[in-house]
Amino acid sequence: MADVEDTAEHGDIPRADVVGAVRIVPMRRRHLRSIVRIEEECYPRPWSATLFLSELAQRSSRRYVAATIGPMVVGYAGLMLVADEGHITTVTVDPAWHRHGVGTLMLLDLVRAAPKLGARHLTLEVRAGNAAAQVLYRRFGFAPAGLRRNYYAETGEDAIVMWVHDVDADSYATRLAGIEAGLRSPS
Repeated sequence: MADVEDTAEHGDIPRADVVGAVRIVPMRRRHLRSIVRIEEECYPRPWSATLFLSELAQRSSRRYVAATIGPMVVGYAGLMLVADEGHITTVTVDPAWHRHGVGTLMLLDLVRAAPKLGARHLTLEVRAGNAAAQVLYRRFGFAPAGLRRNYYAETGEDAIVMWVHDVDADSYATRLAGIEAGLRSPS
């Protein structure tokens, strides 16, 4: 379900200003009302608050974050761990805040946390038709490794399975530093 859409409503706000205002914080129960609203706006089969609570309860094998600007939730993302592999379960940005670096900031948080949690490799599924998300994931070194036909049951759309390996290596940390530096520079 790791999808990021490609629209912009706040195009008049410089990207670097938005990036500077965004805070990536651990997802908490108090964020769920906003998260479920975004989820319902973005997906035909949205996760429920109960499902998010179940994920949050599994602290030793999960990391979920919320992106906030002041008191407003503008996105959320999640990571599930199995052995030395991390699975990005979701990267979702409120459509009003697309194309402002919010998804990049959340993904930076997750991939930096992954090695500390024991992950050496990361994977995700992305809609075959979601070119914007694929570009984001490729920037992070994810490469296509397979296809899951009809993965998204509500639309029958295929999912591209993507992997990035050795996220615990110094060379990967250098890649992340470059992504962050580019994100924080004026566009």
